[in-house]
Parts: sequence; structure tokens; C-alpha cells
Amino acid sequence: MADAEKSSKPSGEKPTPGNQVVGPDLSDIEHSSTADNPNLITFSSPTDPLNPLNWPPSKKLSAILIITLTTLLSPIGSTISAAAGPTITSSLSPSSPPSETLTTLITTIYLLGYTSGPLAIAPLSELYGRSILYKICISLFLLFNIACALAPSVSSLIAFRFLAGIAGSCPVTLGTASIADMVVKEKRGGAMAGYIIGAVLGPALGPVAGGYLVEQGVSWRWVFWVMAIATGPLAVVIVLELVPGMAESYAVVLLRWKTERLRRETGNGELRSVMETGRERRGWDLVGFAMVRPVKMLLGLPIVGLLSLYAAVVYSYLYLCFTTFGTVFGSQYGLGTGAAGLAPLGIGVGSVAGVVFCGLVSDRLSAYLARKYGGDVKPEYRLPVMVIGGVCVPVGLFWYGWTAEYKLHWMLAIVGTGFLGVGMVITYVSPDPPLSSLLSASSI
Repeated sequence: MADAEKSSKPSGEKPTPGNQVVGPDLSDIEHSSTADNPNLITFSSPTDPLNPLNWPPSKKLSAILIITLTTLLSPIGSTISAAAGPTITSSLSPSSPPSETLTTLITTIYLLGYTSGPLAIAPLSELYGRSILYKICISLFLLFNIACALAPSVSSLIAFRFLAGIAGSCPVTLGTASIADMVVKEKRGGAMAGYIIGAVLGPALGPVAGGYLVEQGVSWRWVFWVMAIATGPLAVVIVLELVPGMAESYAVVLLRWKTERLRRETGNGELRSVMETGRERRGWDLVGFAMVRPVKMLLGLPIVGLLSLYAAVVYSYLYLCFTTFGTVFGSQYGLGTGAAGLAPLGIGVGSVAGVVFCGLVSDRLSAYLARKYGGDVKPEYRLPVMVIGGVCVPVGLFWYGWTAEYKLHWMLAIVGTGFLGVGMVITYVSPDPPLSSLLSASSI
């Protein structure tokens, strides 16, 4: 969502790696300007190590690993409270009869924050960069999970869950953009596949952890304490930048910093970034523009609307399965709370298989099509892989529903959900490059 950084590039420039500019550069001024215009600030050389595309592999890997872990932890928070829902409502509202709607809301309100957060996080990242938002959001995510653990009432718990969802949406919102900052497009498919597993595997692991805690008979508050304990170390690493790759990677912001530093050092107010045209929106005008643009693209570009609708429907199947696991594996198959909580692992294993498949096929297929039709690698060359995902999703749903309906062995039902996991990962990974390219090129 926040991958619109290339849209500010002057139209006359070739989209070379050199134009994906780095941050505060301490090189000489003459190496920091273009030959045609000495007042136009860029990076010092095409191989400048400060350019995120030229970062050492270890630095890129560490950054992607931390982003993936936060993306894994965030969706775990969306489902970890599912098994404890009835216990929570009976504990916080002992005088009221159990409400299935209220119990469900405790879990699903998180998703409302999850979908609301990107509307602010994405445009703010264009204004202030990725790093500061990662730091703020991981800190807020930690605080709101602690608040959930200490909530005195159902209403306060729901409010804190909503706020935790907003903060937790940051890695999902900025993760693909951060990877695009660091990884060239020819190798981006494998990196995206490794990252996306966090978003898909997280919701599957949440019920497993929550179901185990409930079965152990501990207080429901430990569901949120466990989330806070898991978030704490990551928050320290990100906020203190203990991993080098968590430094700022957004080229537009990095070059803006460099330009401002050189203006102070030289007193030359004519210096400007190579990514500035002089007509850019500033401040809150930029934030408002970035918030409206995705809606315009969703409604005005059929390819964006259709791919987004398809991805949303497939993602809804994930939570549809979660809502039926308790009935199917608990009531129908007679499994205990802890054992039934392991049912989502079928989706988790399928997600891993989908990541492996995308990592092995996506980049190779894209390179093959580029050789076949000539020219550079195009983002849409990754879309044919979606055909496999389009087959796996209905196969998995039918398999799961049919085996549960006829009460066949419970393992067969879990295998069916595995196909659903494969299809979901392929659905997320394949359309991301073309959608990101559309957003990058959009000026609406």
C-alpha cells in the first residue's frame, strides 16, 4: 500500500537503480549531484553502499527477517483470543448472560483496526519514512496488549483490541514496500514469498497458542500477557535499531535528508532532490492525497478492484474456517480444546508449502517470460502463478467441507485446509508486484 515512492520521479528520467536514492550521504558534493544539473542531488555512485538496493545481503536479510517476525506476530494477535472468548465475557460480565456476538466481537474488532490503520500509516510513511512508523507502531502494539491484559471491562477490552489492531497493521502495510526498497525486482518474488508467510501463518498459530492456554486453565489475561512478552524483544530491537537493516530504507525520505543536510552545509538554497519536481504535495496535503488515492484506484481501475476483491474473499475464507474449527473438531470429532486448537496447523503447513512454491517458481517464470517475449521483466509476468492458487482454494474448501459433512477421519479435513493455505499464499504473493507498479505509476 505504501509503495508509491517512485511516483515522484521526474518523468524524463530512466528508471535505473541509480534513481532509487539513498539517505544521508557524507560523500563530496560534486559526487552528490548530477552532471546536467549540479543543484540536483542524488547518490554518490551507482554502487553507493548507502543505497538500500546496494546494502550487503546480510543487512537486507536481517531487515526482512525482523519485518517478517513482526508480520507474523501481528496477525497472531487477531486470533489468539478466539479460544478464550467465552471465558473473557463470563469473567468481565458475570451478571449478564453469555453473548455470542460479544464474544465474537472481542476477536473480530481487531480486524477492524487492522483495516483502518493502513489508511493513516501508508501516507504517513511517504511523509516521514518507514523506520519511524515501525518504531512507533511496535511500541503502541506492546502497550495496547498490556492494556488488554489489564482491561477492567468488556468495553475497554474491545477498545484496546481495536487500537492494538491499528498498531499491528504497520508491518502488513509497509512490509512489501520495505522489501521493494531493498530488493531488485528480478529477485523480489522470493523475498516477498518469505515475508508473506508471516501474514498467512500468523492467524493459524493464534488459535493454537490460545487454545493451549485455555486448556491449561490459566487466566484469560495471560493470552494478552503472552502477546506482550513476545512483542517486547522485537520492540527493543526495532526501536533501538539493534539490527542494521531497520534503518530508514525509503529512497525519497533518505534523499530529502541528504538534500537538507547539504543545504545547511553549503548555504545553497537551490539544491533539491532528484525525486522532487517542485510540484509535490507537502505536509498534510500529501497525507490526504495518499489516503484518497487508493480508494480512487480501487474504484477506478478494474484490475486493482478485481484483484483486491479476490484477495479479500480468499482471506475471508481463512477466518470462515477458524469459526468452524471449534464445532467441527470439538463437537463433531470430540477433540479437546487444546487438540482442536491445533487444527489451524493444516493451513499453516499449506502456507509454508505455498511459500516454497512461489519462491521456486515466481522468479523463474518471470525471467522465462522476459526471455520469451523480449524486454525487461514485467510485474504482470508473475500473475500466471495465480492460476494454481485459483485451483487450490476451491479444492481445499470442497475437500474440507465434504470430509467434515460425511464425518470422515479428522486428518482428511485438515489436509483439505492445507490446500486452502497453499492457495492463499499464492493469491497474496502473485498480484503484489503488478499492484505495486500500478500504485507507483499512478498520479490520480
